[in-house]
Amino acid sequence: MTTKKNITVSTPYDDVFRTLLNDCTSLIIPVLNEVFGEHFTGDEEIIFAPNEHFLNQQDGEEDRRITDSSFKIRGAEEKSFLCECQSTSDSSMLVRIFEYATQIALDQGEIVGNRLKVEIPHSALLFLRSNRNMPDRMEIEMSTSGGTVCFEVPVMKVQKYTINEIFAKKLLFLIPFYIFSHENRFDEYNKDTDKLEQLKREYIEIVNRLDALTEEGRISVYTKKTILEMSGKVLENIARKYENVREGVKTVMGGKVLEYEAKAILQRGIQQGLQQGLQAGKLTKAKEIAKNLQILGMDDETIAKAIDEEVALVREWSSKE
Repeated sequence: MTTKKNITVSTPYDDVFRTLLNDCTSLIIPVLNEVFGEHFTGDEEIIFAPNEHFLNQQDGEEDRRITDSSFKIRGAEEKSFLCECQSTSDSSMLVRIFEYATQIALDQGEIVGNRLKVEIPHSALLFLRSNRNMPDRMEIEMSTSGGTVCFEVPVMKVQKYTINEIFAKKLLFLIPFYIFSHENRFDEYNKDTDKLEQLKREYIEIVNRLDALTEEGRISVYTKKTILEMSGKVLENIARKYENVREGVKTVMGGKVLEYEAKAILQRGIQQGLQQGLQAGKLTKAKEIAKNLQILGMDDETIAKAIDEEVALVREWSSKE
């Protein structure tokens, strides 16, 4: 993520991070369990907060910032979380976490009598690149007239997780970023066919294990499709100078969703929509199904027939995306 005056500009990795959160929300639960030592089961409700926050600057202007993820988990109790995706370490990352966390706390705070009550969200940094000197946690210390307050910011280092650990701990959210663990060997892979084949075999294993989870009903076809598509987006950016690496891994992850898989997505969505009970709920679900089928490459007319809605309405939804 880079910052220009009055606006924070997202990188492709930030976009992938947010897409996974929005489209495959449940995948963040195991990440929270890993980073914060939580024991969420996956049955909790995830409530997203607005990701745009306006920070007042000393010159009187407002600076619009976009956070990667700010949300609450509501289960036996309610907790607020803030997670930021960072491709490389820089001196401003803790400043940004402090800005985001305090602004979120202020946005969600309340005045009770003569007291302003705010809650700093549990905050973490997910680093796509790391080195031996990177700590497992960082700290933000605030000195006040009432004493010193310090809160920890745990660090998740994507590169340290093997394929086996990712699947054993259900950290499927990390799969699109797994390619970072091979980044320093791209030149070797690009020049050596045998070494490139070793990398491709790792991705064949990833795809096969995702297929197995799908067949077992542990993840949806749509979740698998999204993970692979986001993996492709990361690959396109990180390996843009290494054509053999980029094209080799893409051949392993590529391929269209089969017709029966599309039907499975459609039927599951229809069943969920029918269970909503209210017309508004059905319409929302129909829109979600339409979006998923558009991703699969279906035309608007076919989608309209599938969800029993007017073609004009489907086109209207599509134009607003």
